[in-house]
Amino acid sequence: MSAAPPQIFDRALLAARLDRAWRGGGDRPGADFLLRRAADELAERLVLVKRAFAVAVDAGAPGPHAAAALAARSGGGSTLRLAPTAVSAGSGGFSVAVGDLERLPLAAESADLVVSLLALHQVNDLPGAMIQIRRALRPDGLFVAALAGGDTLTELRQSLTIAESEISGGVSPRVAPFADARALGGLLQRAGFALPVVDVDSLVARYADLFALMHDLRAFGAANALTERSRKPLRRAVLARAAEVYAKRFADPDGRLRATFETVWLTGWAPHESQPKPLRPGSATARLADALKPREGDR
Repeated sequence: MSAAPPQIFDRALLAARLDRAWRGGGDRPGADFLLRRAADELAERLVLVKRAFAVAVDAGAPGPHAAAALAARSGGGSTLRLAPTAVSAGSGGFSVAVGDLERLPLAAESADLVVSLLALHQVNDLPGAMIQIRRALRPDGLFVAALAGGDTLTELRQSLTIAESEISGGVSPRVAPFADARALGGLLQRAGFALPVVDVDSLVARYADLFALMHDLRAFGAANALTERSRKPLRRAVLARAAEVYAKRFADPDGRLRATFETVWLTGWAPHESQPKPLRPGSATARLADALKPREGDR
């Protein structure tokens, strides 16, 4: 019997914070800029896929942006949004159900397209979630995901770490760990996806100060939800020192502060016999050395 995965994230707290963030439309318009950007990118990527998807699923995105993009795509078909909470469900051209990415409520081979935007980096068992998604896809079905990558919020992580170590003499985890692109590509293969593709999109947003950035994170429901987080409020002295470190190390000449958001895009297909397959080792009919020999007339 396999051991249970480590509980890195407090999933109940995540759901509660998403509820609060989306109740009444959020208290900071524009805090969802990363999700809007990802939904626009998703729509552009799907235009390049020359096929129709009869059943498309938005799996777990914090807001309705991905489902709206799927519902608006050409070729028709039905769209189901698996929302993390009822409050964040939204509406408009798609069906909605509340579901957890760690216990995906989809039957085997029930979907032709599954997308997940800015959600999978906060599950405790990412390999398990990806295996469930692959099983939910029909043969030759497509999976597209966008996750926060390893450099996301690196400036905030460094500033808080320096400030807390200086003032408190120790460090509590404040910013979630994010996987790098290479590791995520390996997980695609482990989950059984064919033709895996990984690419990275980086965005640098700019803020007036540290507190404006933290306000945006709270308004998006993305504040610290690590299981091992400190339950004590962050001391004012630590926050003040973190703001000083951030301004000193990561300010542009105009005084505004940089915040890096790295998005790792994953694409994979449920296996199907029609897909191209790599040659078996030793099956080549010509030697590499012969192929590299100069041809007559070459210089």
